[in-house]
Amino acid sequence: MGDTGSRPPQLRPGRALAHTLGASGSGSPHRSDGRSPQTPRGARLTGLDGGPGTTPPFPGSPTFLLLLSGLPALLFALITWQIAVHGPLARADERLSGDLVHRDGFSDFLADLGNVTVAVPVLAVILVYVALRTRRAGTDHWWVPSVAAGVLMALVPALIVPLKELIGRPGPPIMGPGTGYYPSGHTATASIAYGGAVLVLWPWLRGTRLRAPAVLVALALNLGVAVGLVRSGYHWPLDVVASWCLCAMLLLSLRLFLGRSGRRG
Repeated sequence: MGDTGSRPPQLRPGRALAHTLGASGSGSPHRSDGRSPQTPRGARLTGLDGGPGTTPPFPGSPTFLLLLSGLPALLFALITWQIAVHGPLARADERLSGDLVHRDGFSDFLADLGNVTVAVPVLAVILVYVALRTRRAGTDHWWVPSVAAGVLMALVPALIVPLKELIGRPGPPIMGPGTGYYPSGHTATASIAYGGAVLVLWPWLRGTRLRAPAVLVALALNLGVAVGLVRSGYHWPLDVVASWCLCAMLLLSLRLFLGRSGRRG
């Protein structure tokens, strides 16, 4: 028989639960009471969690980012192997360097942007700013992002120096005798300092009008350091590319860590 009486409608098998009535008196077909959702869409912050609402250049899930880190890892391994055995890629790199070297004052200035005395203080100012702002916001473990980026910066010489000693690559002819030019320490310092600064600042930059310029400035600084190092003859081009590959893996690791700590917070 059909529901012809005055009884409340009964739940039939196969009926979608999303269309059932809530608790008595709620009048809402989707919710058991009249309370607002605990995480309203308007209150969500676009952080580093890589979720669907994350603004570029940090889309995707952590699994995607882990797979993405495999590309620079493979390229770094290939370059290191070619430099160690002085293969065709290393010889082509040396020929290219001969065509690119042209020392001038502006190239030296660009190369100096990768000095520890320049890049690290810039990162330190950003880390202090982020720590203070996060603390004022009442965030649990407010110090975590700044400390994580600072530790990563401190790890750079611990990674670069042993590689320089292990590979023992001579420098361009203009640098005279000596080894320890692969990979480039200046490039690594600039990549972690300026890239790490963008990562810790990211949650506090609202919209593309702030985020896009921050990313572009970091990219321009790193590209400037690379151009300055190669044109001044301080490094072979592959010294720079290898450092970029290594630092890409480190920055992806920092991004994943900040995403996890942000979700816990």
